[in-house]
Amino acid sequence: MCGISGVLYPDGDPIDLAYFMEYCLQHRGQESFGIAASDGEKMVITRQQGLVSAFAKEEYNRLIRNGNFSPVIAIAHNRYSNTGGDDFENYQPFIVQTKFGKISLVHNGNIPDISEIAKKLHRNGFDPDGDTDSEIIAQLIAYCSYKNHVESIEESIIAALKQIKGAYSIIVMTSNKLIGLRDPWGVRPLCCGQLNGNGYVFSSETSAIEAIGAEWICDVKAGEMIIVESSKEISHQMMFDETCERLCLFEPIYFSAPASVIGDRLLKTARRHMGNRLWDEHPVAIENIDEWIVGGVPDTGVPAAQGYAEASGIEYRDIFQRNRAIGRTFIQPDQRLRELGVKLKLLPYRREIRGKKLVVVEDSIVRSTTMGQLVPLLREAGAIEVHVRISSPPYKHRCLLGTDTQRTKELIAAKMSVEEICAHIGADSLGYLSLEGLIESIDPLPGNGFCSGCFNRSYPFEMPEELPS
Repeated sequence: MCGISGVLYPDGDPIDLAYFMEYCLQHRGQESFGIAASDGEKMVITRQQGLVSAFAKEEYNRLIRNGNFSPVIAIAHNRYSNTGGDDFENYQPFIVQTKFGKISLVHNGNIPDISEIAKKLHRNGFDPDGDTDSEIIAQLIAYCSYKNHVESIEESIIAALKQIKGAYSIIVMTSNKLIGLRDPWGVRPLCCGQLNGNGYVFSSETSAIEAIGAEWICDVKAGEMIIVESSKEISHQMMFDETCERLCLFEPIYFSAPASVIGDRLLKTARRHMGNRLWDEHPVAIENIDEWIVGGVPDTGVPAAQGYAEASGIEYRDIFQRNRAIGRTFIQPDQRLRELGVKLKLLPYRREIRGKKLVVVEDSIVRSTTMGQLVPLLREAGAIEVHVRISSPPYKHRCLLGTDTQRTKELIAAKMSVEEICAHIGADSLGYLSLEGLIESIDPLPGNGFCSGCFNRSYPFEMPEELPS
């Protein structure tokens, strides 16, 4: 789920632009932040734990602004870990030495089983500092530049990626090039934009491109590499003979910002349509409409709640005050922090809720961390009834392609029926949006549709059986 950005902009400051793009992508990762930059000769890097907003200006000045360094290219990364601990050695970007000079890399995705690649690198003297798949990808590119019969860094990248099976959107920076690429299934998003006619940018989401005044020009296709060699030169190359785009379905449900566009559909609109469809599939019995209100769980549940209210005729009201100092609880690295984050993040508006029958709309129930605490809070705030509606199907299966749900035993829908989950969270009723209703709400679809493995085990390729389940 990490947020990645890249900027080639000789007429401005690519570091500042990459910084602001990552600020817009903060919702995609909260564990660490880093930037690497090149002036055409020298390459520098700075990384630190925590949020973009906590980035130390002194460190920024010391490492980036020293000497006569005038950056032309920059890449940046927000981390949400799937593999590798929360250690400095695992923070991105990574810099490695290749036959063609230094490169720096940022990666969003997950490689389910990269152990054999790691062993091969170790046997050949390539030893990563950390234990993350992202660094192993960078080291493998370096290895291929020396060991394979290749004539460019692009050929080294392709030779490396043909040995890997998994989800990856990657931005590579050389001394004078910016390269964006996606795996042949296009599981994780990556798009490209143009800046003032004299620069190019890559980002995980269109909203970050628009935020810095750039114009979206294309999505990087599944299996495609886009190479930017200067502010005027850009080329497209397919890396694989066969591709089949299957974007992660959790991107439109939760990961991506509502201001972003996927498949030519603004996500805020798609989420509102999910709420419309939820009413069609799971209405509530209304005798006196004035007794009812609809509310959403901030932030991703709100557009669907507005859609549910629109379709039902029930009044929509904000029912929670969101503490903006607390990040997304789903992407906290352990369950204890998730539970604490919910308590600190959401405060019910008691005077809106008291004496009402309430429909609460949320984007998903994964571990039941959020909803298991919110329903009791809403009852304590005076709600007469609490009916929960979820704008996605039951999340039943582990994800090994970039979402931190690698063990099925963590997932409440894998262990309980809908009726049992309803009783567990203390709701009066519980309704999930069907997979068909979800996909129709997003239409037009990107590429060949979506990876829906977390809902129905329909992954883009066979998952390895030997990993923890």
